[in-house]
Amino acid sequence: MVAIIKTGHSIHTIFNYNENKVKQGVAECIGEGNYPVDVDKMNGTMKLNRFLKQASLNDNVKRNSVHISLNFDPSENHSKEKLMDIANTYMKKIGFGEQPYLVYQHHDAGHPHIHLVSLKIRADGSRIDMQNIGRNQSEVARKEIEKSFGLVVAEGRKNKLNIELQPISAGKVRYGRIQSKKAIANVLNEVLSSYKYASLAELNAVLQQYNVLADRGNENSRIFQGKGLVYRILDENGKPIGVPIKASDFYNKPTLKFLEGKFVSCPTGQTSAKSRVKNAIDMAFLGTQLSLTEMVQLLEKDGINTVFRKGNEGLLYGITYVDHTTKCVFNGSTLGKQYSAKAIQERCGFSSVVKQKMTGLNSEKLQGIRDETPNSEIIAALFGDDFQNNKYVGSDTIMGQLADMLSQSEYAANYVPNQLKGKKKKKKRRGQSNNQ
Repeated sequence: MVAIIKTGHSIHTIFNYNENKVKQGVAECIGEGNYPVDVDKMNGTMKLNRFLKQASLNDNVKRNSVHISLNFDPSENHSKEKLMDIANTYMKKIGFGEQPYLVYQHHDAGHPHIHLVSLKIRADGSRIDMQNIGRNQSEVARKEIEKSFGLVVAEGRKNKLNIELQPISAGKVRYGRIQSKKAIANVLNEVLSSYKYASLAELNAVLQQYNVLADRGNENSRIFQGKGLVYRILDENGKPIGVPIKASDFYNKPTLKFLEGKFVSCPTGQTSAKSRVKNAIDMAFLGTQLSLTEMVQLLEKDGINTVFRKGNEGLLYGITYVDHTTKCVFNGSTLGKQYSAKAIQERCGFSSVVKQKMTGLNSEKLQGIRDETPNSEIIAALFGDDFQNNKYVGSDTIMGQLADMLSQSEYAANYVPNQLKGKKKKKKRRGQSNNQ
């Protein structure tokens, strides 16, 4: 079992979040604690007023609401009765046994879990101190509950769950807003808190691994000018499909303002994390000649995904590395010039391949080929589909480089102009005297 505790400024927000889930048919309120009547005999107003009345006893407590989720292993399928027993035991052990609370069972994630809604103000108006409650009372309670209720132990499982996060299947969610929101939320819950990123582009490099995009729209759109943000699902070609969902519609509010706060505090300069990615790239090229595709495959074995950024014309202008081991994201130029898109293309040996392929062709022959054949077909014939598909550079750029190479005269590496050569010393003949 994994327990996540959050506090907020508004009991209305947390209460409405769970009640809206009930209205959508993806959750149900299964029980209550310290209410005068059973939950099935109360309407929404009665549930909420119980909280509001007790919260009004101390207006000085600004963050007065408490929202807790208890998450279970996907293999567990507990009855409502057992879930209520677990909830009641947990609240008692963390010091909330006398507080009013509601228990909701949610069905909108890939694992079973319940949400508990409560508040930090006691019946006498005093405030419950929640500093370090997650590290202390909650951790003790979690371990004791796992043992007494026979639950799957959560110790050491968090990283495993992150690694096993699967990409969204676009075909299953593209038409349904609720399904789309559920799928995107599962990805955001793991990525936003686990990975270290310093820009929206770096974040998207991670999200795209799971077919999700954080989209600001184009610069002339209302959403961009209003500093808004939507999340979208991507198809197998990386194109947005389905219904975009506003960031403010998600419970955690992963808005642009929220993300910018994480950008500022993100420790992207971690030396060890950078060194790991740089070493993996250098080892991939060690003693061998690689194509971009081969480099990507080798880095994937080290848990590093490579994301290429291309312009409208298909030209490769940027490269981003996503390290799933350290959970860090780096632009190539951040690691150093030799790891940038331009340098990586050069390390993949484009120039040497061109020269080998073009042996025997002169500029006149090349010009004749260009006049009669589309660039894409020339490139495909000479260098294969990787070049035709613009995996390295644009087709026009390639043809320009070919022309430059063919127009250059060959020269010997050890050639030195006569003007720069030193004068040779004359050898003296044997037997000749200085007086001659």
